[in-house]
Amino acid sequence: MAHTADYCRERAAAAEQAADEASLSNVRQRELRARETWLEMAHRADRTAAMRDRLAAEKAAREV
Repeated sequence: MAHTADYCRERAAAAEQAADEASLSNVRQRELRARETWLEMAHRADRTAAMRDRLAAEKAAREV
């Protein structure tokens, strides 16, 4: 399932908030790991979108 970068950043923020509110160390660490994972997914989604746009522009330029 593909997620948008914005969705991933929202999930990262929610994980960060959950980590801040956690009273148990293991829960805090789990949420911080989840935050990092969501941020990496957002970064990948950004790269994918940029590549898709670049390829579409190159294709359009070839068709002209």
